[in-house]
Amino acid sequence: MSEAFDALVVGAGISGLYQTYRLRKAGFSVRAIEAAPDVGGTWYWNAYPGCRVDSPANIYQYWFSQELLDDWNWSERFPAQPEIKSYLQHVATRFDLYRSIELETRVQSAQWLADEGCWRVITDTGKTYTARYLVSCVGLLSTPKMLSFPDQQSFKGQVYHTARWPQHPVDLKGQRVGVIGNGATGIQVIQTLAPEVSKLTVFQRTPQYAVRMKNYKVDEQTMSAWRADYPEVSRLVHTTFGGFTWDPAEEGHAATLTPDQRREVYEDCWADGSLKMFVGTFPETLVDPEMNAELTEFVRDKIRAQINDPALADKLIPSSHGYGLKRVPLENGYYEAFNRANVELVDVSASPIEGFYDQGLRVGGMDYPLDVLIMATGFDAGTGTLARMGVQGRGGLSLSELWGRDIRTTLGLQVHGFPNLFLIGGPLSPSAAFCNVQTCVQQQIGWVTDAITHLRESGHRTMEPTFEREEEWVQHHDEVANATLMVTVDSWYTGANIEGKQRRLLSYIGGAHVYRELCEEIQANGYPGFQLT
Repeated sequence: MSEAFDALVVGAGISGLYQTYRLRKAGFSVRAIEAAPDVGGTWYWNAYPGCRVDSPANIYQYWFSQELLDDWNWSERFPAQPEIKSYLQHVATRFDLYRSIELETRVQSAQWLADEGCWRVITDTGKTYTARYLVSCVGLLSTPKMLSFPDQQSFKGQVYHTARWPQHPVDLKGQRVGVIGNGATGIQVIQTLAPEVSKLTVFQRTPQYAVRMKNYKVDEQTMSAWRADYPEVSRLVHTTFGGFTWDPAEEGHAATLTPDQRREVYEDCWADGSLKMFVGTFPETLVDPEMNAELTEFVRDKIRAQINDPALADKLIPSSHGYGLKRVPLENGYYEAFNRANVELVDVSASPIEGFYDQGLRVGGMDYPLDVLIMATGFDAGTGTLARMGVQGRGGLSLSELWGRDIRTTLGLQVHGFPNLFLIGGPLSPSAAFCNVQTCVQQQIGWVTDAITHLRESGHRTMEPTFEREEEWVQHHDEVANATLMVTVDSWYTGANIEGKQRRLLSYIGGAHVYRELCEEIQANGYPGFQLT
């Protein structure tokens, strides 16, 4: 059975919902397909204990509807996963999006049919779709990195992955629980479970710098104040480096200040209890080793003050890389969890995990009995999901094979050789890591919708970047990236967490505001560097 649409949107999370809304509002026939049983994307699957957003709620929202802004009330500055999922379900219901979404449906293959000028998409439900435009809204962090260890089948307990957490309640009270991974997700799990379980064993390979989250309940008075600020907030998020309301100081300003004056800036950002501590200090901290070292020592002191045992602090505080060069998580009791008698840290960088035995994990010749093992082992970021969808462009060009050799896009929006394939949150765009997701995906969705509308109104059938335009963007992206200290560190930012993946900074770090201006200039000038046929 085959159905034809103007546009097919893959994903019904934050970007997929808005992209479906925008294209439908522009008069296109649209179908969105979503693997989960409901909308939400990341906020559906990641239902693990303690999951919450790390962007303030008054920033992490849609701006397209005044009515939506008026009728939705947030309960916390940093809402937990159930609230974000409810918000997205509310959006889907309020704007009648469910009728355009096919749930529990995965793409098995997507092939560009040159003669017909459309994409043919085959799904795991047996349905086939054809669409002139294929828009990927699969998200940055949607394909989990799964680990396996010897003799896993012998383990009599339960094994969970945070990115595929059961949708039903999982009672872990009084259990012996192990956690592998202590990135942003692992931190949330660990700090949440520490007071509940009888024994928590944390298997740590790489320590993390995390910033203490300043969360609070949002009462009627706060909500009213937020609403009054929405016009200014919606303006600011589109004019700042990271799509937040904060911006780093101007380049060169740090050099005009004394160390004590710079420390006042660090203290102010730390006190905000947010990612302002990442994007609100000085741009030099990401490019100048001495400035990064100064900021790193400040953060180390803040963390060390939370840990009772100095020897344990040495294990929990990174020593091999500086602050801000990997993903900066927010925490709310993570370091203090290790002060508890029921929490044990196991360094698996010194003694790797050997495998399972029937009652738990064996590490360095030691047995660690467990009832439950939780894997918070991260994602194949940026490219993982789309590269697994069997996408074939002009002449049968495989996206998976292309990205296996060279991760490249044009502004993270299109790929040479793949006509009418549009990416939201694609690699080499700010939204891939260095921008508040809601800000940058809404900007990209606006650009994509306008481009598709332009094709219709100008009588063109296809749009594709030239190789020269793409090469220009890749070189610019790499030039900006290589000027930073980010590329000196192994992390998922550079694809280093996935064996065999090309090492390239996955996200554009030139600033979301700069990127927006570049996109607007391309649109205003009639899409130079893009071949329209």
